[in-house]
Amino acid sequence: MTTIKQLLIIAGFCFLCNNVQAQYPKYIVQFTDKNNTPFSLFKPSEYLSQKAINRRRKYNIAIDSTDIPSNASYIAKVLAKGPVTYLSQSKWMNQILINCTDAATIDAIRTLKFVKSVSPIGQLKPDSSNTKDRFKETVTPLATTDKVTDVQDNFNYGNSYKQIHIHNGEFLHQKGFTGAGMTIAILDAGFYKYRTIKAFDSARANSQFLGERDFVDFDNSVNEDYDHGEYCLSTIAANVPGVMVGTAPKASFWLLRSENAYTEYPIEEHNWAAAAEFADSCGADLITSSLGYYQFDDASFNHTYNDFYKNSTTVTKAANFAARKGMIVTNSAGNEGGTSWNYIIFPADGDSVCAVGATDVNGNIAYFSSYGYPGKVKPNIASVGYGTTVYTSFGVSSASGTSFSNPNINGLIACLWQAFPQANNMEILKAVYASSDRARNPDNRFGYGLPNMKKAYAILKRSQNIKLYGNSKWLWANEEKKSVNVTCIAQKEGAFSISLINKSGKIIDTKTLSAEEQEVYNFSFSLPNTSEKTDYFIEFKDDSSIIKIAVNKTGNTNELKPTYSLPLPMTE
Repeated sequence: MTTIKQLLIIAGFCFLCNNVQAQYPKYIVQFTDKNNTPFSLFKPSEYLSQKAINRRRKYNIAIDSTDIPSNASYIAKVLAKGPVTYLSQSKWMNQILINCTDAATIDAIRTLKFVKSVSPIGQLKPDSSNTKDRFKETVTPLATTDKVTDVQDNFNYGNSYKQIHIHNGEFLHQKGFTGAGMTIAILDAGFYKYRTIKAFDSARANSQFLGERDFVDFDNSVNEDYDHGEYCLSTIAANVPGVMVGTAPKASFWLLRSENAYTEYPIEEHNWAAAAEFADSCGADLITSSLGYYQFDDASFNHTYNDFYKNSTTVTKAANFAARKGMIVTNSAGNEGGTSWNYIIFPADGDSVCAVGATDVNGNIAYFSSYGYPGKVKPNIASVGYGTTVYTSFGVSSASGTSFSNPNINGLIACLWQAFPQANNMEILKAVYASSDRARNPDNRFGYGLPNMKKAYAILKRSQNIKLYGNSKWLWANEEKKSVNVTCIAQKEGAFSISLINKSGKIIDTKTLSAEEQEVYNFSFSLPNTSEKTDYFIEFKDDSSIIKIAVNKTGNTNELKPTYSLPLPMTE
């Protein structure tokens, strides 16, 4: 028998539910399955771009049910229940975002047998009157450029030189790796006036902006929205010689708005997932996200420390999914250092997410940079996020926040991947981590530390050389009719010489050059015009060794047969 007390409790619960529904008319409807979908795993071109399909094939990533959109018939039946507006979906989570203000309709949707759950998730409209600084970051215009001259500054970086040089990023640029052919998806709160500001003149002229999407207002225009994404974009894409040059100025970009800067609700985690799925579907190579979540305007939605590393938050699940699909995902560690929360924010906790902390241009950790939570190395790396040069609608500026350290290094990672397209996303990140200055002793502020792009390049180059030539080959020579061809894989940086010597020890010719570690050098020595048959030798000299090998006689073939093996593994 139901008591009066029980009836009051039930009535109170119903009132609470109705109140929540009235307050938060946006809902997540999660489905139980994707049964009877019209899409097939064997026809991925119906829901993925060719570039996305090519990425999966290239890196042996299976196309599975998570790639297939949510069942359209399920969505239609949800919409048929009453006054419901469909907004977006996450196929990875098999859920849709709807708008509905009618409690009876929501109750009816819950009765559908293929509906797993229906949960309120956010407000009806963004509140632009709320001026709270949710990013906890500062931006200050620079009156003049603080130009740093250096013999290696061939790109005339201007104010941005130091934030590139701290990672030896100019090394990649000088080798011609500036992001061309790489596509970066930037998830943010808006890209105010990006279509007109000077910093992006070059990118606009070269059609590097592939498109924009708005997962908040659904108007697919981000130029009039919040300016945070514009600042982040500038650290990568700006190209104003003598003032500021970004870390990947020749990359292509998708500008995706997933964040409502004026409120903080879990709806933004769903938006992040939808944006990341779009980035995947259109074939982006990297995602840079200077967003993160843990505390909401309604504390009942708040995350806790218990959510770390459990894939329990929507945004972390989505970020890990994005990495599983072959993209590199970098995310700001957060600006919570010293606050009551103190630690990294979600999705920076993701296993496959590269979380980026902030330093100044001298490599000192920024006071606000979030601490890593115990349990794994987090943040993963650090970059310049204190006094970072950015470009805004009011000109070149100085900004502070992990929001800026993250895209700064993301651009350089894109350039590194451009150099080694055969490596997958995790191999690229592994090299970045191994190149960092705290790789052997990571901590909870820097993670593995500040990456060194020159060292990361050498790590990947060595891996490439091993696949091509074997683990121990680094010097070999072949004799043809009138010449000796030599191949040398430099084992360290510095000057070396290679000499051709005859049987009696006479030096016939010598070639000298300054070597780059793991770079492959090919030489050809002309043989003397003589009928004398003799053996030849190659002598290698650097500042610490002299090595002599016999020349392999191969007749007229070009087959490379090593005659000397000396394994000199590079220290990682």
